[in-house]
Amino acid sequence: MQKTHLALLFQVLKSLKSPETESSYRVPGIWTGKEIDAEQVNPADYFGHIIEGILGSRSAEPSSSEKIDWRTGAVVYNLFIRLTAAFDHNNDGTISTEPLESGFRETGTLLKAIALLPYIKNLGANTIYLLPLTEIGTKSRKGTLGSPYAIKNPRKLDPLLNEPALGLSAETLLKAFVEAAHLLDMHVVLEFVFRTTSVDSCWIKQHPEWFYWLKENEQTCNFGPPHFDRDTLNRIYEVVDRHELHNLPAPPLEYRDQFVAQPVTISEEKNPLQGTATDGTPCRIASAFSDWPPDDQQPAWSDVTYLKMHTHDAFNYIAYNTIRMYDRALDDPGTFNTTLWNEISDIIPSYQDEYQIDGAMIDMGHALPTLLKQTIVRKAREKRADFAFWDENFNPTPEIRNEGFNAVFGSLPFVIHDIVFIRGLLNHLNKTGVALPFFGTGENHNTPRVCFRYPRQEAGRNHSIFVFTLSAILPTIPFLQSGMELCEWYPVNLGLNFNDEDRTLYPPEKLPLFSALSYDWEKCNGLQPLNTYIHKILEIRSRYLDLILSGETGSMTIPYTSQQDLFAVMRTANNQTLLFVGNSNMYETREGFLEFSMESGTLNDLVSENPWPIKGHKLELSCRPGQCMLFELPA
Repeated sequence: MQKTHLALLFQVLKSLKSPETESSYRVPGIWTGKEIDAEQVNPADYFGHIIEGILGSRSAEPSSSEKIDWRTGAVVYNLFIRLTAAFDHNNDGTISTEPLESGFRETGTLLKAIALLPYIKNLGANTIYLLPLTEIGTKSRKGTLGSPYAIKNPRKLDPLLNEPALGLSAETLLKAFVEAAHLLDMHVVLEFVFRTTSVDSCWIKQHPEWFYWLKENEQTCNFGPPHFDRDTLNRIYEVVDRHELHNLPAPPLEYRDQFVAQPVTISEEKNPLQGTATDGTPCRIASAFSDWPPDDQQPAWSDVTYLKMHTHDAFNYIAYNTIRMYDRALDDPGTFNTTLWNEISDIIPSYQDEYQIDGAMIDMGHALPTLLKQTIVRKAREKRADFAFWDENFNPTPEIRNEGFNAVFGSLPFVIHDIVFIRGLLNHLNKTGVALPFFGTGENHNTPRVCFRYPRQEAGRNHSIFVFTLSAILPTIPFLQSGMELCEWYPVNLGLNFNDEDRTLYPPEKLPLFSALSYDWEKCNGLQPLNTYIHKILEIRSRYLDLILSGETGSMTIPYTSQQDLFAVMRTANNQTLLFVGNSNMYETREGFLEFSMESGTLNDLVSENPWPIKGHKLELSCRPGQCMLFELPA
């Protein structure tokens, strides 16, 4: 790829080297590998120096086997630019939503994300996964900035990601970002939102038939999910568990009657746009809610609406059987909302052409029709055979693999925090094999942070070490949620595994997914950051990559340990064996032993590089809270 956009950015920064850009602009020392908390810089000089280094870089030799596809050998850093690259540059105690006098922003921007790439690479990551970057709707906006999932226009980028001082669009900066990543031998995967849009989507005016419309009256003022009585709920769960998705129980008639049928005409004089049904009834776009389980208690998503994937007259409503657990009646091609499907399936190819991206994460992929998902994959792979596809799905099934996906989110974040649950998952995978890689992580932006379970305590850091090391030796794609290396505990969003108390403490105005906040880059939450440790574990992983990536049956077993808090996993493949032992107690040291067939010998811990003797067929260990050890066993 030619260096046009990154070189243009560099030239613009050079032109800004003037007294006008001198200001009290601070950056975290950790961004450039320095130990000081923060330093005052000239922003044009600072970013220009980093970009000059990237422009002069050459792709490094691959650290893994040449036989391994980049998609399989990916180590992911999940970057929510607006949050991850945010910092209190003028040290006034807040993150401003408006640019500073210098024209540079405090919220995260694509320029600052480019500057973070060498930092991310030094962690050991080789793939950047970007949360949505697209233009955000303004109606019913959550928090101070709005949700990145309230997509107004999927083909335009959020202008908040640019830097006014540069005079360059977010689109130009994204091209420079991808170019910079490729120069550093890193890949870029974007998250795409195809199941929903904002309630003021740019598509509404031209395509009202792509949306669900509600009658505009007092009854629909408090629109929310349908209510099912207990017997109906039990019936729904029963048939869905058996995959009997025909004649599924429908919501009550009074709920379905809130929706108006197509065609709907749009009144352009009113802002926001208002629709009118064929009988003259005024109507509005229906907001979204969690459709599964059908009695989910999460608040409605006031700024988001579901796209109407089917045109079947009998299913003109939002519910579990029209959004995710599609009734078999919707398998009829005559019900497909074809013009919408065509528009959606052309979006990723346009990003491939415009930005040269390497892969896509599909938001709510589990709620897209199978044929549409297959079409999305096919069109992108026609342009590039090794284009990566990840699915927001919790089960790595052969069916998802057959749809063309390379990985799924998986269930690890929900089980890895309890060795009883992780033991059950690993025993299952050892028997069945791993059909599709899943993310090796204890958190993402929708779940509690690993350290959230131990706010501001050393125990949270210990838990992060245990979770990261264990997940790194499983047949997964290592997944670094940005901020994890800082032992960040503050939640990004309250999506999964939160309670009502959490929702009271963290309204949208206090959540980084919707409002202007930042990580504690300067103080790292009062703890020693995990950067060096993460780098070392990933380096060890790269040496045993063929073994670790093996998902064959029998490739992961759980040896007996004499102390229940000491958890062990043995990985065996390709005539190699790697043994993990970790202390799952985050407060106290634990001692115990494992038994071996060999009577005596010495094993070297790859993490600490300390030797541990085997005596009398026993390897006796003492592990600090959260401490993990890795041993290569003799053949």
